[in-house]
Amino acid sequence: MSRNPEEPVYNRIEEARVALGLSRQDLADKAGVHYQTIGYLEREEYSPSLVLALRIAKSLNKEVSELFSLTPLKKGK
Repeated sequence: MSRNPEEPVYNRIEEARVALGLSRQDLADKAGVHYQTIGYLEREEYSPSLVLALRIAKSLNKEVSELFSLTPLKKGK
């Protein structure tokens, strides 16, 4: 177990979700999580597991690298 604080994971989930016309509930249903989890992720208050990141990317028809980054992402790119 690491003693270092967890590195933040930045994302473009909200941007991709809105572009597809999906609500948080819609995305949550597709990814198999609670809609509040999507909110936590979009606000970058929670880092997804690898499995969840892959499910979200698949649900949004994106590659994981298009949605998630260890460096801050510019919105709209």
